[in-house]
Amino acid sequence: MSPRLAPCKREDFVDALKALGFQGPFQGSRHDFMQYGDYPLHVPSYDEYDPSKLKQLIREVEELIGRKISNQDWANLKRGR
Repeated sequence: MSPRLAPCKREDFVDALKALGFQGPFQGSRHDFMQYGDYPLHVPSYDEYDPSKLKQLIREVEELIGRKISNQDWANLKRGR
């Protein structure tokens, strides 16, 4: 059984995106963003993302990278594995 998503600190989210090949974060006009190829992903400025917001952000990441990320994959990314 896959672990449930837990709240995620912004810096851990950014580190996980870097492990997936994203560049940044870069400063935007309203929000910071990270870049995957030519595609930007806006990164909310909250200190911590609740599981529902995190799930929404992971769906956006999946669309950009073209593959699914399981909860276990996400947990491993956060741990730097």
